[in-house]
Amino acid sequence: MMKSNRRLYTPSEAAQLLGVGRSTVYELIQRGELPGTRVGRRVFLTASALEAVLGERPPPPSEIAV
Repeated sequence: MMKSNRRLYTPSEAAQLLGVGRSTVYELIQRGELPGTRVGRRVFLTASALEAVLGERPPPPSEIAV
């Protein structure tokens, strides 16, 4: 397993980890149930936010097949 210092996940990557659709991730962010970080026009989720939801550390984004 490769180590990655990357700590941000796209909504598509988060959706795959959570087992939901990408639009559901956006809805969760909109409702405040999942904290998203906006960088310009793009939205990202932090590894710590996903860790809180999953109860475990998520794999590095490079290991997620989107």
